[in-house]
Amino acid sequence: MTPEQLAQVALDTAREAGALALSGFRRKMSVSEKGVHDLVTEFDFASERLIRERLAQATPLIPVVGEEEGGDRGSARVWYLDPIDGTTNFAHGHPIWCVSVGVMEGNVPVAGAVVAPAIGVEWVGAVGGSARRNGEPIRVSATDDLERALIATGFPRRREHEPENNFPAFARVKKVCQGVRRCGAAAMDLCWVADGSYDAYWERGLHPWDLAAGAAIVLAAGGTLTHLSGGPLDLTDGHTLASNGKLHPSLVELVRP
Repeated sequence: MTPEQLAQVALDTAREAGALALSGFRRKMSVSEKGVHDLVTEFDFASERLIRERLAQATPLIPVVGEEEGGDRGSARVWYLDPIDGTTNFAHGHPIWCVSVGVMEGNVPVAGAVVAPAIGVEWVGAVGGSARRNGEPIRVSATDDLERALIATGFPRRREHEPENNFPAFARVKKVCQGVRRCGAAAMDLCWVADGSYDAYWERGLHPWDLAAGAAIVLAAGGTLTHLSGGPLDLTDGHTLASNGKLHPSLVELVRP
């Protein structure tokens, strides 16, 4: 399949899983803790099962790795899925959560879709092709001055130690930019960079299922995506910086490990 065809598979699948998750949103549900500050609900598991079934039907030769059930990464192309990105928001009735389905070749994003049903927004993109929000073409912002930039970030679940907890970098960026937002769904943060709502986004310790879809959409929209050091994206530590490109060198100096 071409990247555009894979993007359509991702979108169709994420839409269906999003509708399933939305059916349980703000209703009584089973919630448990996987770890410190790390929730999971019955709809995370139901969404992942549905996505796995649809991807197995559409692309049986591409393995699948998901947040809840894991999987084998030993293939050129791999689907990475987050059945509900922003589970803490979802469990508390906050509308910023999404379903993220993306495909990568090694560390290189190929295509993906992110569907946020509680706010009625979906993004889809294929590297080398198009990026769209609710069917309309999107492009990263043209902001070239940090003082006018709206930037997003996030914080790890375990926040005892610096600089791993991201607090020092947050303080440095906050002092020089127009504003910093923290919404709690990495896939959506990446997509907001892609559609120009944010000028940049950085975070530490993301997983491939957090990154795959949103990263592809950022690149398809003309954005820049690297490790926090400015080097190539590295899925082994997930330290990620996405931007419109114009702000990238300045931000690397502020957020690099």
